Amino acid sequence: MATGFLDVLQKSGGDTGYEGDQFGGASGGTGTGLPTGGRDSFLFATGIECSYPKIQNNTIRRDQLAECGHYDNYKQDLALIKDMGLKAVRYGLPYYSIHTAPGKYDWSFADDAMREIQRLELTPILDLLHFGVPDWMGDFQNPELPMYFAEYAGEVAKRYPWVRFYTPVNEIFVTAKISAKEGGWNEGRKDDRSFVTAIKNCVAASILANHRIAKERPDCVIVQSESAEYVHEARAEQGAEVRLLNKLRFLSLDLLYAHPIDSDVCMYLVDNGLTRAEFDWFMAGEPPGYQIMGNDYYGRNEKILLPDGQLLESEDVLGWYNITRTYYERYRKPVMHTETNTLFADRNVAWLWKQWMNILRMRQDGVPVLGFTWYSLIDQIDWDCGLTEKNNRVNPCGLYDLQRQPRPVADAYRQLLQEFGRITVVPHGDMFTLTDKPATLKVVV
Repeated sequence: MATGFLDVLQKSGGDTGYEGDQFGGASGGTGTGLPTGGRDSFLFATGIECSYPKIQNNTIRRDQLAECGHYDNYKQDLALIKDMGLKAVRYGLPYYSIHTAPGKYDWSFADDAMREIQRLELTPILDLLHFGVPDWMGDFQNPELPMYFAEYAGEVAKRYPWVRFYTPVNEIFVTAKISAKEGGWNEGRKDDRSFVTAIKNCVAASILANHRIAKERPDCVIVQSESAEYVHEARAEQGAEVRLLNKLRFLSLDLLYAHPIDSDVCMYLVDNGLTRAEFDWFMAGEPPGYQIMGNDYYGRNEKILLPDGQLLESEDVLGWYNITRTYYERYRKPVMHTETNTLFADRNVAWLWKQWMNILRMRQDGVPVLGFTWYSLIDQIDWDCGLTEKNNRVNPCGLYDLQRQPRPVADAYRQLLQEFGRITVVPHGDMFTLTDKPATLKVVV
């Protein structure tokens, strides 16, 4: 009978046991356990809903931090994040009330909240402009916005030098679309020229703010949260309007990342006020720092245009995976799922797991997905109408309700964290930990 190596080992009294990769490095651990917050860790987060647009001809300020009770409960809210086992939070300071005039600021709430975030050792992804501007600035048609906002961003970076992650201007495309194309927020306009003006002012504001942040934190990480959208046309003959719309969804990121713009989009911009000098300025290069492309996905982001002109929410015809894959292939940036929920409490558990399956599939296909955010921690108010009406209707989309009691999705997120909380950004991510070196020139190889 042939003798095998195990027979030899057994006869020699040698150790025939094999414990596997108990020290990591080959296949390593499975990734189970709550997040550690290490530099190679996947960035699990939630967010505090902080939108503050003005509605009804710029006469009523919507402040979700106030309406959802965060100003009065910020310590409890931040403690809930810590208790969940999360290490990161998308957190928005109320720009409209902090920047009281050119060169003047009221840091009273911001200092209290940031001090508590630091005490709890949470990592803030600091959101600097979320759908609204100070009253004295007017609206997104104001060409002085980029200059004044950059000034503010620099002051924030100086005041909180321990903060590294930023979203300078949240959802630029959505900001411009609802404010200047659909007439729901702020300037309340409904024309292409106003939309283009809002887009270019917001992108310029983001770029200049990014530069000011990088002067204080050369290793800054910029998480550009942008809505992942698509319109399906249920018509035998596809219309030029929908084709253009599905290209315009890229516009804010094209300008932000200096990506070549399609000819029909470029003509649209020129027809609606973008000058050659402005175009050249946007195309000069990318902003500094480490850039992460955040894609927000709600099922209501996807729509179907019916033959009679009606728009239906189409939820998951493409889903986060397919839409974000299109954005990734266009820009080749590391990806983060920066917002998601449904407006129905009984659907949120299944939605959470569906979004997570999208992320796992994306990672399996080799796309670097760095993080995931359930948005938001607490229920929201009036997002079923996009904040355009003051109905005071509670949207049960939070991990916790307005009484700070957990919803079923909170338990589901805890289960997800316990199962996947220690996965690394990429396989063997401990070899590629997030460096604190200043970002240097990035080239496509």
